[in-house]
Amino acid sequence: MKILFIGDIVARPGRELVADILPGLRREKSIDIVIGNVDNLAHGRGATAGTLEEMQDAGVDFFTGGDHVFHYKDFEDQIEDLPILRAANYPESTPGKGYDLLDLGENGFLLVIALLGRTSFRGTNAYLKDPFRTVDEILEQFSNKDDIFTLIDFHADATSEKNALAFYLDGRAGAVVGTHTHIPTCDARVLPSGTMFVTDVGMTGVIDSVLGVKSQIIIDLFMTGLPKKFEWEKTGTKAFRSVLLDTDSNHIERLDY
Repeated sequence: MKILFIGDIVARPGRELVADILPGLRREKSIDIVIGNVDNLAHGRGATAGTLEEMQDAGVDFFTGGDHVFHYKDFEDQIEDLPILRAANYPESTPGKGYDLLDLGENGFLLVIALLGRTSFRGTNAYLKDPFRTVDEILEQFSNKDDIFTLIDFHADATSEKNALAFYLDGRAGAVVGTHTHIPTCDARVLPSGTMFVTDVGMTGVIDSVLGVKSQIIIDLFMTGLPKKFEWEKTGTKAFRSVLLDTDSNHIERLDY
């Protein structure tokens, strides 16, 4: 089975780039399922039912969120009926689900888990559960089920936390992919006990920016220390960041355009 994971799709430019590249890429690489991180999908923050539908039309099958997934208030009421995960280490009363077992027919089952790191997210650490123990609890539920490939999207700032979780799960998860920093890392590899890993897939959107935001806004923020309203860059060089996971050959490779 071939799984394509697309890194943080940022705002309209990111959505347009997915629509432009993904259909041909699916055919060229014979991809079975596509998963995209959509934490910045709608206008740079969060997702909406409409923008998810737009990405489904482009060929994305399933979605993961992050710390901005509930940016739009009405999304709390919609998330239960949409093919998207919020982090599994949110409190149990949080709307939505943190993992899902997808039946892919002859390709078996794909267990997708979303997790948030706890090292850097201001204001969220107080209510996030430990991602290490949370993923243990989820994997235990499926320990007796055969033919499952487990894919984990770890949405976190610290490279140390992402690497630690990957090695913690080495041999127990099929793949751990990092998201959130919007900066792609060149360390896609298979860990000693067989888990495929990349520290961060990177962002899909305008890279003539600071993580998708107009550069001057972030420059002014650093130079003055004063709060700034983010405006998302709409023009300039774009990049499509993804990784291709081949479960048959246990191989991971970056696909960047």
